[in-house]
Amino acid sequence: MGSLFFANLSWSLAVLVHAAIVVTALIVIPRGRKPTAAMAWILLIVVLPGVGVVLYLVIGNYRLPQKRRAEQAHIDEIIRSRVAAGALDETDASWPRWFQRVVQQNQNLTALPASSGNEATLLPHYQESIDTMAAEVDTAKDFVHIEFFIVGWDDTTRGFFAAMERAVARGVTVRLLADYVATKKVADSDKMLAELDRIGVKWAWMLPVEPFKGKYQRPDLRNHRKIVVVDGRVAFMGSQNLIARHYDSPKNIKRGLKWQELMTRLTGPVVASVNTVFLSDWLIETGEDLSQTAHVPAAQLPVSTAPDALQCQVIPSGPGYDTENNLRLFLSLIYGATEKVILTSPYFVPDEAMVYAITSACQRGLEVQLFVSEIGDQFMVWHAQRSYYQVLLEAGVRIFLYPEPFILHSKHFSIDDDIAVIGSSNMDIRSFSLNSEVSLMVRGESFVAGMREVEQAYRDAGRELTLEEWRREPAKATFLDGLMRLTSALN
Repeated sequence: MGSLFFANLSWSLAVLVHAAIVVTALIVIPRGRKPTAAMAWILLIVVLPGVGVVLYLVIGNYRLPQKRRAEQAHIDEIIRSRVAAGALDETDASWPRWFQRVVQQNQNLTALPASSGNEATLLPHYQESIDTMAAEVDTAKDFVHIEFFIVGWDDTTRGFFAAMERAVARGVTVRLLADYVATKKVADSDKMLAELDRIGVKWAWMLPVEPFKGKYQRPDLRNHRKIVVVDGRVAFMGSQNLIARHYDSPKNIKRGLKWQELMTRLTGPVVASVNTVFLSDWLIETGEDLSQTAHVPAAQLPVSTAPDALQCQVIPSGPGYDTENNLRLFLSLIYGATEKVILTSPYFVPDEAMVYAITSACQRGLEVQLFVSEIGDQFMVWHAQRSYYQVLLEAGVRIFLYPEPFILHSKHFSIDDDIAVIGSSNMDIRSFSLNSEVSLMVRGESFVAGMREVEQAYRDAGRELTLEEWRREPAKATFLDGLMRLTSALN
């Protein structure tokens, strides 16, 4: 019964505990999870069991609580019944058959229909975009709905806050939703909240992490949407947050970083769908149903009869749904392309299905381009993204790098010359599975022509990355790329 016995006993117990952990992981983790994600978790737990188990307990559940998912499902059923009652389930025989099927898929997943007779304007300039939204708030008569991942009160947004104050003074109800974790991290967020209270804005957190108040889910499941709706007749959506171009971050200011964004202004029946997304989030977060008091049905909105009027469909996605709505949309459109696919994503960490869709487009003879930033603001994501460059370049994808000190944060892509998507969703595993996002699918040559101008501006500002240049990357960098690629699968 000496020290050797106890040492052997300790080692035996450790081996048994480790084996029990691994067996449990093999049983529990693969359920409902993609094989790559399951393998990443199991590998982590095998190599670092203590760290792996703790991380899995904290961030291993990639779904929102059952109550929230049930609320989203209930809301979707209400939307479906109203769409059916209003005869808004619209497809057009003139649309390509494959596009009709994509519209049908989106509606099956989200309950929101497509609509014709819409108009849209692209807003590629940062301050101009916020000023345009503020000017629209100044026209509000009934309500303003605002939903952003990040909200800051600074010199860039002060005019928008002033417009909200004027609206409240006129008797307009202004409601604002902000993501809890992302906005709380902003410098002086407490002063921003105090300003909202002073103005009289009704505001609420999205996905608050307040366990002592009974509000808790995996802390990195976030609401990443960016939406503004004025009186139910005009809407804005896209990639931009309501904050200064450097995100009020001392680290970003020191590096001189500036975010490059793209928003769009919408009118027509599609505004009802954008507002529905806000109303759904407001109901889930506050318990207040505004559908009878702060919603203008699509049938009551003006329909453009201009020759270049657009067909549009809003596609919300996120862990509140049972499937990855945005990923299915992206894959369907890329597989339906016949001439070109041009992608823009600041955080490009695709899953296997997306990689196959993009490289298959090259193999079908399509022109495929990808716009990303030359530098990154998030170490792990940046290196995970770089790990895909070689396979894309070898397949024939042309990669363009937007120059520092800018972070190309715009999120959009175009298919052929008549279909585009713009919204809050990156083309990465996080946006597909973990973040609540909202995307807008648009069919119309005039809109895509405007996007082509934006894309050309990216080319003019940046440079093309070639396969020869990439093959000269040092081994140290590519090792980090591969390592971070493995961590990206932990969802």
